Amino acid sequence: MADIPAVLKETLLAALHRELGARMVPFAGYAMPVQYPTGIIAEHVWTREHAGLFDVSHMGPSFLTLAAPAGDADANHAAVAALIERLVCGDIAGLAPGRLRYTLLLNETGGILDDLMIGRPADPAWSGTLYVIVNVGTKEGDFARIEAAAKGRASLRRADDGALLALQGPEAAAVMHDLVPAAFGLGFMSYGSFAWGSGNLVISRSGYTGEDGFEILVGPQDAVALWRRLLDDPRVRPIGLGARDSLRLEAGLPLYGHDLDETTSPVEAGLAFAVGKRRRAAGGFPGAGRIRDELDHGPSRLRIGLTLDGRAPAREGATIKDISGRPIGTVTSGGYGPTVGGPIAMGYVEPFAATAGTKLAIDVRGRDLPATVSELPFVPHRYFRPSR
Repeated sequence: MADIPAVLKETLLAALHRELGARMVPFAGYAMPVQYPTGIIAEHVWTREHAGLFDVSHMGPSFLTLAAPAGDADANHAAVAALIERLVCGDIAGLAPGRLRYTLLLNETGGILDDLMIGRPADPAWSGTLYVIVNVGTKEGDFARIEAAAKGRASLRRADDGALLALQGPEAAAVMHDLVPAAFGLGFMSYGSFAWGSGNLVISRSGYTGEDGFEILVGPQDAVALWRRLLDDPRVRPIGLGARDSLRLEAGLPLYGHDLDETTSPVEAGLAFAVGKRRRAAGGFPGAGRIRDELDHGPSRLRIGLTLDGRAPAREGATIKDISGRPIGTVTSGGYGPTVGGPIAMGYVEPFAATAGTKLAIDVRGRDLPATVSELPFVPHRYFRPSR
């Protein structure tokens, strides 16, 4: 078990969570709300049916900006993209203005150091800047790597002194229309900057629940006002990390430090889509040799989804077995899926056992419980993609 710091950090909204009766728990060095009085299942269901509001200010939003922009928007973007492409496998140079891309920060053996989001601003006046959001547990190391790769040619400005909010669910778009009408038309994986309060909000149409929704970066001066304004809307309720985890599990989304780590490759994790087509051909990113080999010949293990018979959940670290009882893998995430109506899990197994419908077993407290390989996601994604 990881050591818990003697003094936990807090987000700007911690006092408001306590006012709402949240149960606060240690998470990656922060005191964070795991649930509110209604409970995790009610919060999960509310997000699936209405709009849930999450405080994810512990994450690592930042901006990487060229030290000496050339003046041409495309040239500026190419220059700053080249700096970060040394670290990640995504095609950042190919990002269109106003678009985000999910990508992976890799080590020299092709293992995943973090999964992150990188965006190119829509406004040409901000060309040469990238919006970068990393995970809380790895953000100090991530920021150090990015700064080292920039080597004075670009500067990294951290934005984790403000608040990052996630508004998720089928009513999130209607709520956003009333809050910032200009952001209503954003498509999935696009973002922009919008005036609100005493400054600007950086709003992306993205999230970690499988539902339509938005992530909103707000400066420290407006963070409390924005949180209160959103919760004044009857369609919105506060949601803790417990429901965030069950929602992302049903959506088949991996969690860094559990389903992804420094030994896991993008191909093993089922994230080969994050390796850009141009990058596959050209290489030039850490671990390119291993990843190309796995793309051509297959990896030694694969991430899968599992549904379990009965009600007992499988926990991280549980052994996955084939029908003869031979250990073939390990559970990396597991729990109860409120929308699915039963226990679900993700884990890694040998490739022969990765086909949907394959019958397996999971060792749960010394008992081999029947399980079946499931297609991911367990619950279909409902991201918003504008009609063309």
